[in-house]
Amino acid sequence: MKVIVDLCVVPIGVGVNLAPYIAACERVLLDAGLKIQLHPNGTAIEGEWAPVFQAIEACHTAVHAMDCPRIYTALKVNTRIDRDQTLEDKVASVEALLQQRPDRGH
Repeated sequence: MKVIVDLCVVPIGVGVNLAPYIAACERVLLDAGLKIQLHPNGTAIEGEWAPVFQAIEACHTAVHAMDCPRIYTALKVNTRIDRDQTLEDKVASVEALLQQRPDRGH
């Protein structure tokens, strides 16, 4: 089953600079061959269910290997069976609506 996941990995007990831990997790996701899109508060991931969740587990393993004693992770999981939908499709549908009413939202 295809899945789109919004992943937010929060290392705990390592100080306030989390970028090295997030970069390690991003490398894991890229090495897994998943389509990803980093954003300011997490990463959107697109792929098949099993590889996506295996990669999330591998992110935890990689971050713990950096002497991170605790990780808090938030996930949002989106599946649909009526049609294929990509990360770009989801964003494009909202952007198209914004183009229809340029006077709104500002």
